[in-house]
Amino acid sequence: MEVSVQEETPVLFNFPSAGTPDSLGDHSSAERDLIVMPVPDTVLFPHMLAPLFLVDEAAIAAAELAWAGERVVLAITRREVAPGRSALDDLYTVGVEATLQRSRKMPDGTTSVVLEGQRRMRVVAPIEDSPALRVRATPLYGDDERTLAIEAMMRAVLALFEKVVRLSRTLPDDAYITALNVDDPGGIADLVASTLPISIPNRQQILETIDPEERLHRVSTLLTQELDLLELENRIQSQVQKEVDRSQREFFLREQLKVIQRELGQDDPTQRDLAALRARAKEAHLSERARARADEEIGRLETMPPITPEYSVVRTYVDWIINLPWDKASDDEIDLRHAAHVLDQNHFGLTRIKDRILEFIAVRQLAGHLQRAPILCFVGPPGVGKTSLGQSIAQAVGRPFVRLSLGGVRDEAEIRGHRRTYIGAMPGRIIQRMKDAGTVDPVFMLDEVDKLSADFRGDPAHALLEVLDPEQNHTFSDHYLDLPFDLSKIFFITTANYLDDIPEPLLDRMEVITLPGYTEDEKLQIARRFLVPRQQRASGLAEHPLRFSNTTLTTIIRGYTYEAGVRNLEREIGSICRKTARRIAEGRTYPRVIMPRIVERLLGPPRHEIKAADREDQVGVATGMVYTGAGGDIMAVEISLMEGKGQLTLTGQLGEVMQESAQAALSYTRANANALNLDVRRFEKTDIHVHVPEGSTPKEGPSAGITIATALISALTGRTVRHSIAMSGELTLRGHVLPVGGVKEKVLGALRGGINELILPQKNQRDLLEIPKAIRARLKIHFVSNLTQVLDLVLGPVPPNPPKRAVIAKK
Repeated sequence: MEVSVQEETPVLFNFPSAGTPDSLGDHSSAERDLIVMPVPDTVLFPHMLAPLFLVDEAAIAAAELAWAGERVVLAITRREVAPGRSALDDLYTVGVEATLQRSRKMPDGTTSVVLEGQRRMRVVAPIEDSPALRVRATPLYGDDERTLAIEAMMRAVLALFEKVVRLSRTLPDDAYITALNVDDPGGIADLVASTLPISIPNRQQILETIDPEERLHRVSTLLTQELDLLELENRIQSQVQKEVDRSQREFFLREQLKVIQRELGQDDPTQRDLAALRARAKEAHLSERARARADEEIGRLETMPPITPEYSVVRTYVDWIINLPWDKASDDEIDLRHAAHVLDQNHFGLTRIKDRILEFIAVRQLAGHLQRAPILCFVGPPGVGKTSLGQSIAQAVGRPFVRLSLGGVRDEAEIRGHRRTYIGAMPGRIIQRMKDAGTVDPVFMLDEVDKLSADFRGDPAHALLEVLDPEQNHTFSDHYLDLPFDLSKIFFITTANYLDDIPEPLLDRMEVITLPGYTEDEKLQIARRFLVPRQQRASGLAEHPLRFSNTTLTTIIRGYTYEAGVRNLEREIGSICRKTARRIAEGRTYPRVIMPRIVERLLGPPRHEIKAADREDQVGVATGMVYTGAGGDIMAVEISLMEGKGQLTLTGQLGEVMQESAQAALSYTRANANALNLDVRRFEKTDIHVHVPEGSTPKEGPSAGITIATALISALTGRTVRHSIAMSGELTLRGHVLPVGGVKEKVLGALRGGINELILPQKNQRDLLEIPKAIRARLKIHFVSNLTQVLDLVLGPVPPNPPKRAVIAKK
């Protein structure tokens, strides 16, 4: 491991009184068995008090073991870890026997300890390495004799140390006072070595030097080197200070020189820069108001000292004006065949959107620049290709493509920018993207327009009203520019997952185009034409192509994805390609044809199951059709009757609108009790429980009205409901069936669930045009306008002599 401890605070010394040896009380040379604590970032000396944070597992284990025992460890500095060494080989052979004064576990998993060094020890032999490294070590002692040479060396070291402390900006003055009060020659050397900013190997060398005189000599050499460095550093700093003073003097002289040059008519670099800026402004294709503002601001710069803070603000503002594409248009590719080829090459299906783009290109070819650019809004579930479709449109029409993500934007200044009175003001994101585009007519995608937020800084959706209004955006005003900028030539495309989250005034300015979820056949074609080739290229399988059979792709679509788009489908295909690429790289055999049986081995067991309809007719259970963000599906509605007081219970995490549909179904049933051969008094004695399974999933919408009413009437009459038919429609109190949305997705979901006979509102008949003919041919659809028609289609015969409590369960 790279790190096991780090210093918590500066080290302290706790020297014994004069004459006490560098040991634990005497010069006993007996060997000891000690726990080793690795220390990589410092060297612990005798009588040194060091607070440390332990991070390494080995160090923490040593601390815990020592704290539970004699609280004595052998602190040894770790060498630079080299590959192939054992744990003991990573450590120096000489360390310090230390007592563990404190050990605390910290909230982040580390351990804080305080070590107090006692005496030098040399490792003799390892004993064990688990749970912590334990070695046998012998103490090391130097000669205690105080000679004249040692006394002279001590004085020399103290004199050098005093100079170093006086010149250093990091060493405290107390360090010299502490050294002055140490009477032990070796202790003085240890203290100085621990405080000097020297390398770990040099500190370890001092620790391994046993003879006090030699130790003082080595420390004296290090002090001399440090003193030379400090004196050189001070000389350099003095020279730098002089250079700064001279630079200030030269600055004032230059300013005087500029005044003299201005009086003499001579030019200076600043004036040359401003002249070049004025030339750029003259060559740029600016609007009349923008040109006047640029000339005005450049005139201000000419009379403004460059050192003032406002100079850079004004200069940045002028650069923004000059760099914006005020009237630089792109060269459109007015070629219908090329555009159609690009759209077909990049996207499968999406006929309505492709036709709309080709219509725009055709009108542009005939009307030229008189045509107003469209503002389209692509609405659909995630993964159906809304963002990539914008890129294809830009490629088809030959315009630059810029994208602005609006997800989570809650500040109006993100759209309109900040006024220049604010520090660090910048234009809004609209103007910034226009500068990146370089033309006045790019394809501009406002992604996730339904994810906008609002707070005390304003509502960005309100700022977008001007951006997306053809009657206003030709004079769009950014707060930073404070100039009208023409956005009317931009081909705006917005994307959203749900229309309900878009403010109505903003939605009114856009042409909504719905991207429904893909059918299973469409997903199969998209995977074969686009996803499989792209993932094979991304996985480096161009020279080792894989073959995916239609059955294999269908298995992945049904068992491993549950979505309206194809994003997760591409992930699963990519996972298979990557696993195959690994086998190729390892030189192992790999399947060249991916069969269904191989899919489960590579991706694991299937994660999704297609809901299947009930296999028999039941009383009080009807099958409805739902539309979710992942596409269409079928949903069972269950009704249970119990003796009670006429209460209605709704479960299954139903939304307010769906609860109202249940109330409407009950009201219709009670109002038409005689026509349904029901006893009106029965409602006062029966509790009705309406449940929609999968209660963890929220459910909302009025389209379950006829499904709930059918299940309720079935439970009250005892007539079974056909399991092979699914329905969707909103119910009124008069029994009329109103149209619903998401017809295509609901029909496809029912077909996946094994149901091919459906009931839909009469007014939804026009929505079948969105369903491919091949799928329509497999369906039997009944269009109804009232609930009576529904009941005639789905309810079974009246049971002979039904008991009054046939479907009533006691609580």
